[in-house]
Amino acid sequence: MAKRLTQHLDSSYLQALNRLNGKDARQKIVVYVESFDDVLFWRTLLHPLETERYYFEVMLPSRTTLCKGKKVALANRLGPYMIACVDADYDYVMQGATETSKVVCTSPYVFHTYAYAIESFQCYAPALNHVCVMATLNDRRLFDFETFLTQYSEIIWPLFVWNVWAYRHGVHTQFSMLHLHHVVALDGLDFYHPERTLDALRRRVNGKIARLQSQFPQGKSSYKPLLEELLRLGLTPQTTYLYMRGHDLWDGVVGPMLTTICDALRREREKEIHQLAEHQVQMQNELAAYQHATSNVEEMARKYSAYTDAPLYRKVQENIRLFLDKNFPQKANSDVEEKCEKF
Repeated sequence: MAKRLTQHLDSSYLQALNRLNGKDARQKIVVYVESFDDVLFWRTLLHPLETERYYFEVMLPSRTTLCKGKKVALANRLGPYMIACVDADYDYVMQGATETSKVVCTSPYVFHTYAYAIESFQCYAPALNHVCVMATLNDRRLFDFETFLTQYSEIIWPLFVWNVWAYRHGVHTQFSMLHLHHVVALDGLDFYHPERTLDALRRRVNGKIARLQSQFPQGKSSYKPLLEELLRLGLTPQTTYLYMRGHDLWDGVVGPMLTTICDALRREREKEIHQLAEHQVQMQNELAAYQHATSNVEEMARKYSAYTDAPLYRKVQENIRLFLDKNFPQKANSDVEEKCEKF
């Protein structure tokens, strides 16, 4: 019997359960997310929006199975008391071209990251220097992540638009996200001369664009309107990296870049210990203490949450705030409406 009830759980059922707790009790809003990795991200995002009137409970999308993922989350019977918070993936830029995209972009009970995924926020450029400090305990700014990723994004922007074009026009098997990744992944980073890395990237991107223009002559008339549409949606050439596939961004760009910088910062600190140690024992002890205190850069990137200042993150919060204002109006307003109805 209990299993049958959970199978029919919907927003109205949760609303009824909330009413059983009394008129003045805090209202519970269930939030379905795609996987375990998403729980902390969405809990952090939603917590500042909670009030004495309502709170969120973030959970996996199925109460009866171990199934996870976006489709499972969206398959629930959503409503004001049951919402889904998911990665945008390419569904945002597809703008309803697929069934999943249609739900993600139009449902009032589905909220998405705008950026490709939560991993994209972990690669947010203004936060990367602090990630290096956390991983190496060395606060020297060896590299300008923000300038580099801005220039990187501007270079790959026209090729990214081609990739969205391929998905919009059903030819993504010929130019998939994986194909894009192979072109825009960094071969290496000379952090003293990053312009060399960017020049090599520019040559690869321009070469691929020339081949795509030859391969898809029909794109001549539809490419520019798509580019203008993406700009209207809020995408910018300076932040293209946030809309790439999340694990490609980490594996091919940000991860190797952070590793290179952090390795250099660690070597610098260890060299300093070698130079300042008064004897061998002190040097070994200080080195051991330092190496024990440092951390894995990927782990630090996951833990650090300075991306909460990112405009896209704030945009998601604002969307949810507007949803709450509409579906859970202020108590004072409700009291006034109730008195008017009685009158």
